[in-house]
Amino acid sequence: MSWTILSFFVKFYEIFRFTPYTEILGKIAKQVVIFLLLTIAIFPFYKSAIFSGRATAWYFITLTSFIIIFKTALFYYLKKYRILTGNNLRKVVIVGYNTKTIDLKNILETRADYGYTFKGFFSDKKQNELVIGKINNVREFVLEQKIDEIFCSIGELTNDQQKDLIDFCDDNKIEIKFIPDTKIIFSKNMRVNHFEMFPILSIRKSPLDSYYTNLFKRTFDVLFSLFVIIFLLSWLTPILGLLILLESRGPIFFKQSRPGIGEKEFFCYKFRSMQLNVTTEKEASRNDPRVTRIGKFIRKTSIDELPQFFNVLLGDMSIVGPRPHLWTQNKNYGKRIKKYMIRHHVKPGITGLAQVKGCRGEIETDDDMINRIKYDVFYIENWSFILDIKIIIQTVINIFKGEEKAY
Repeated sequence: MSWTILSFFVKFYEIFRFTPYTEILGKIAKQVVIFLLLTIAIFPFYKSAIFSGRATAWYFITLTSFIIIFKTALFYYLKKYRILTGNNLRKVVIVGYNTKTIDLKNILETRADYGYTFKGFFSDKKQNELVIGKINNVREFVLEQKIDEIFCSIGELTNDQQKDLIDFCDDNKIEIKFIPDTKIIFSKNMRVNHFEMFPILSIRKSPLDSYYTNLFKRTFDVLFSLFVIIFLLSWLTPILGLLILLESRGPIFFKQSRPGIGEKEFFCYKFRSMQLNVTTEKEASRNDPRVTRIGKFIRKTSIDELPQFFNVLLGDMSIVGPRPHLWTQNKNYGKRIKKYMIRHHVKPGITGLAQVKGCRGEIETDDDMINRIKYDVFYIENWSFILDIKIIIQTVINIFKGEEKAY
């Protein structure tokens, strides 16, 4: 009974075809942890029951393992079922024709596992083979083709048109969703508050703005970095240090000034992978003559970054976060790229979402930096502990798999 009631508040069973797997793991973790606390809290009220920590631990380990395996398998095979059989598909149309709606259409068509069938655009502004009618023609088409969902671009609809479509969908039990205009406030992560009956939209702050979230993240950083320093760097550093010294003169470690949280200067540590040179503010390029032989290996495997766990322990960095850029890059891109400076609202990381998505290495064009900033901003605005774990796991996988831009 308590599991069922709890699942209602945690929204444990609210999983949709487009729900990311990280969110499912987050729901499982939240449900199981709260249920564990409830279970333990019940024992003092039952004098005849004997509390066993071992039995309770084994019960919850078994329960959690079973739920993760079951929900993962169900989620995976439902997606495969849609792809292989073509069943359980939802027919959709998009009202509006612009870059955002075209991007949505491409996602719906490439992500077959979502289970959507795109039927066409409706727009008063554009006419081509993909636009099958004016906005006023939507209702007739939707009823004839038995459309399940309508996606509407806010930027192409007047208030009256939005209201009419909402009323139409309410009357015919059709789901309607709105695509925000990226030029306005609605592109932000919003929440609705009410002053009595008056609705107010406010922008959600980053989860990392919370004191308790930062405390939790810092605790994890300290424990994780201590584990790596004690069990990995304690024996790897002397071996690598000897190899580095045998190949070229100079220190084992390389430290470089980087902008940290609040653009405050800190010194980022690495294993030295280059010959001593005076061009330290110049980023490494493919076949860079400054890189030593052992340097090529440790850069390819990202082993050169391991001393940054000392930076984490000192509080200058986090395990996961936006990578710290060079000061020259900061000055160059800070005023040119929108939202660039947001990345200084949090501690820089050893690894980050941009890196595991392939946005790493040499910056050859502005687009390279823009793509990094998009991932960095998304991470900051949508942080979760599950996301951090996913990024760490993907980083380890990429190290063994190898990355093209790791040089």
